[in-house]
Amino acid sequence: MAGAVETGSDFLSAVRHRRTIYGIGQDVAISDDRIVQLIEEAVKHTPSAFNSQSARAVVLLGQQHHQLWDLTKEILRAIVKADQFASTEQKMNGFRNGHGTVLFFEDQQVVEGLQSSFPSYKDNFPGWSLQSSGMLQYVIWTALENEGLGANLQHYNPLIDDKVRETWKLPPSWKLIAQMPFGKPTAPAGDKEFKPLEERIKVFK
Repeated sequence: MAGAVETGSDFLSAVRHRRTIYGIGQDVAISDDRIVQLIEEAVKHTPSAFNSQSARAVVLLGQQHHQLWDLTKEILRAIVKADQFASTEQKMNGFRNGHGTVLFFEDQQVVEGLQSSFPSYKDNFPGWSLQSSGMLQYVIWTALENEGLGANLQHYNPLIDDKVRETWKLPPSWKLIAQMPFGKPTAPAGDKEFKPLEERIKVFK
């Protein structure tokens, strides 16, 4: 199969360069207003099944970002063995060292409303909701990378769900899906291996 497509597309270039970056710092080159603008555009324009627009995002910056990873660390401290906690604490501190975190939610009230309105598709709506959330995560991740920021995706839900909802006074129908700490890249992404595309794509003409 042919190698990577040579293209001038800014979109495909951003897709190619987006990577998981664990080494992140606070000193970013763009303003918080710009970061919020990117996330607002992503939430507005990312597609969803039946145009449900069930995605919700919370942007934590500064001390609010630090608070998230502090409370996550303390929750994990209660369940991780003491002699194994040092690596967990190091990981939490790494996320905390970033500039901010995006929390991704799906509004279950919207999902349940669609299930009631379209009972023939009832079993599909939770999966479609997660598909939409995944698209939003990827759009925001790529948009941040395109601005020179590094990010990674974490899933400490449902361990932290109740504490997050309580701390930031969020509606009970918002279900936490993922957490994305981001910041200035301080270390490159690791090597990435790609399986042969011949095993992953079939083309019929």
